[in-house]
Amino acid sequence: MLHCPPFSIADCLGIPLSLITLSLLLLQAAAMTGSYLPATTDSITLASKAEDPFEAISILHKILENPSSSPDAIRIKEQAITILSDLFTQHNMAEDLHALLSQLRPFFAVIPKAKTAKIVRGIIDSVSKIPGTSDVQIALCKELVLWARVEKRALLRQRVETRLAALLVETKEYSEALALLTNLIKEVKGVDDKRLLVEILLLESKLHYLLKDRHRARTALTAAKKAANAVYMQPTQQGTIDLHSGILFAEDKEYTTAYSYFFEAFEVLNAVEDPRALFSLKYMLLCKIMTNQSKDVAGLISSKAGLKYFGPELDAMKAVADAHSNRSLRSFEKVLRDYKYQLETDPTIYNHLSSRYEALVELNLCRDIEPFSRVEISHIAGLIDLPVDFVEKKLAQMILDRKFAGILDQGAGHIIIFDEPKEDALLPAALKTISSIGKVVDSLFVKSSKIVH
Repeated sequence: MLHCPPFSIADCLGIPLSLITLSLLLLQAAAMTGSYLPATTDSITLASKAEDPFEAISILHKILENPSSSPDAIRIKEQAITILSDLFTQHNMAEDLHALLSQLRPFFAVIPKAKTAKIVRGIIDSVSKIPGTSDVQIALCKELVLWARVEKRALLRQRVETRLAALLVETKEYSEALALLTNLIKEVKGVDDKRLLVEILLLESKLHYLLKDRHRARTALTAAKKAANAVYMQPTQQGTIDLHSGILFAEDKEYTTAYSYFFEAFEVLNAVEDPRALFSLKYMLLCKIMTNQSKDVAGLISSKAGLKYFGPELDAMKAVADAHSNRSLRSFEKVLRDYKYQLETDPTIYNHLSSRYEALVELNLCRDIEPFSRVEISHIAGLIDLPVDFVEKKLAQMILDRKFAGILDQGAGHIIIFDEPKEDALLPAALKTISSIGKVVDSLFVKSSKIVH
């Protein structure tokens, strides 16, 4: 920082004195000393003019140190907090954001609780924008929960605990998250905060989905929808509900229903330019692939809405659709290798494509063994270019699942395929007749017992 004699700062900075007001000069002089700055618009202007971001941070801190609690001072301090949060986020200063919340506690005592909640949520959101700060966010939320409990700020605590539960789910701390959500649901139902209840129930549904408990996931989602119907929901929240509904229906292989939910989610999220619209579009394409409508994928991507999200993510889905349409196992494997990052980082896409890959392997194996009554397993493995051990295990599984009739001769390394047994038309009729006779005999036995007694 340049050290200048009083009233010569403009000369040192090379700025004509006519462009700088006397008040700004006085503020600069105050900033160079250790004292706090007045909570005024000029102080905010001084911070915005600072070329060094760390100098701006220092000025903003001195504004917050001002003890004044007048309405104008509070308004200026709120602006300073917003600017300071943005600066910390831009320079990845997560710990400084954490410290800022501790510094602001005296300020929270003189402002309305609603404004406190808004500032707290804003700072937590700022920390979340910095990569690799999950641990800092969790520590911050836990600290805020304790503070809110001491200060008896129940509504703020419930919202921070909801955020904490989401972070615990993200970091795969499922047991702790489930315990927290269970308590939250009971508490929030008592205060009848429908919007927060919807958020918590939706988070609980996502947690059960990750734990592979689809029944509880559906139950929680149904409860969330019921609560959402009783209050106006923001479009983004409604889009989130539709998106998760589609994921659960897709998990149950109901791809047509899932597609309709993904479409609704895409329309809502795309309208508000939410980045999750891309996920909705990808899942729409996935449903087309899983229902053997791969030819529709290109049309969706080239539509007006689809072109907005054109990029590697959609390129990967189009490549999968082309490989699936051609029923080519080699092409499918190549796509999985070439677009590994795009396809494997999304668990929903990865799980469904894995099941589709298994189905494609089975389809190719059935096609390759069809001309034979006995064939070497190594020959079949060579035809589809897969390891012999993998093919052998897959064939054994297919036999047990009755995908075809046959046995494995592991000693010789052969598979023996039988003709599909013809269904005997007399057998069902005979079983039905025997069942009817059994019922008649049982009825006669009951009647004869009554006559004897």
